[in-house]
Amino acid sequence: MGRNINRIELPYPQSDNWMIRTQTSRFVKGRLRQSGRILPRLLLGCGVATGFGVILIVGLAVWLFSGSGDLQSPHHPFRSATAKERYLQLYDSIAAEWPVPSDTTTVSTSLGPTFVRISGPDSTPPLVLLHGAGGNSLQWRLNVAALSERHRTYAVDVIYDCGRSVYTRVPTGADDFTGWLNELLDVLELGDDVSLVGLSYGGWLASQYALRFPNRLDQLVLLAPAGTVLPLSFSWIRRAMLCVLPSRRFTSSFLYWLLPDLATRDEASREFLEREIDAAYLAIRSYKLTRLVNPSVLTDSQLQSIRVPTLFLVGENEKIYPALSAIERLNRVAPQIETQIIPHAGHDLTIVQTELVNRKIVQFLTR
Repeated sequence: MGRNINRIELPYPQSDNWMIRTQTSRFVKGRLRQSGRILPRLLLGCGVATGFGVILIVGLAVWLFSGSGDLQSPHHPFRSATAKERYLQLYDSIAAEWPVPSDTTTVSTSLGPTFVRISGPDSTPPLVLLHGAGGNSLQWRLNVAALSERHRTYAVDVIYDCGRSVYTRVPTGADDFTGWLNELLDVLELGDDVSLVGLSYGGWLASQYALRFPNRLDQLVLLAPAGTVLPLSFSWIRRAMLCVLPSRRFTSSFLYWLLPDLATRDEASREFLEREIDAAYLAIRSYKLTRLVNPSVLTDSQLQSIRVPTLFLVGENEKIYPALSAIERLNRVAPQIETQIIPHAGHDLTIVQTELVNRKIVQFLTR
């Protein structure tokens, strides 16, 4: 009767190991209960993200292909008649800033009517200007005054791009573009002593033309040509692809990244950049979707085969590929190509270093 009924005999000693096992068991059970609450939330979150991704893809597809259709429609290559009127009004307002007297003409080619703006004295050598992708001939408005002093300049709205040229057949490769350019030179009666200056995508096109029609060229100037020397950087590809989304924010983010010297130089430069963003975003909203012909990288033998006197200029802060690596490759495999790095500039070299770039081009062409 004197037995203590509150005392419980354990089957094994209450040791430190037992305490660890007990605490571990409680921890595991707690984690299992917690995971039981987290897993459904995680699955729900994945489901929401997947659903949002599907909605985004469908919405993007609708946006990209809206307005596409017959190449013979009255508003082709624009999405609508309203888009055409809106974009060309902006185009004409920028054209009013062209600093020298000019004539314009529209040339018939197998890819479609091509718009050309002509400046400079009649009796001077011909100089053809090819702009970058997503732009038009008005990209040269800061450079044309200097370039047209000693040359008859032909600033082209490249076919299958923005501007007043209208493609009636879709180019599918470099041969289509170079054939089109050769037709253009024929109709303009420019002869066989033409000089080409190409910026970015226009630089790639100019290099392709030099490979196919070297006997028609006198000199060649490549300004940060897309591809051509090195592949486009993944960062450029990723950011450029986002620009097709219907939001100005993506276009702004891309151009502020691509043109950092212009963005940070001064207030006037930032205002200029904001205008360029507005124009680029309006073009994205106004034109039908087109598939860019890939600006390929030339092989060593192709670079070595360019015997036309050639100048390669690239900004030290270039984003489409490392400037120094491009210079090193050209110096190694094609030393006949003259190379120079433009300081305090990137892909905006013709804007932030206008006088320096103009001077180097003119000196090279008039050498």
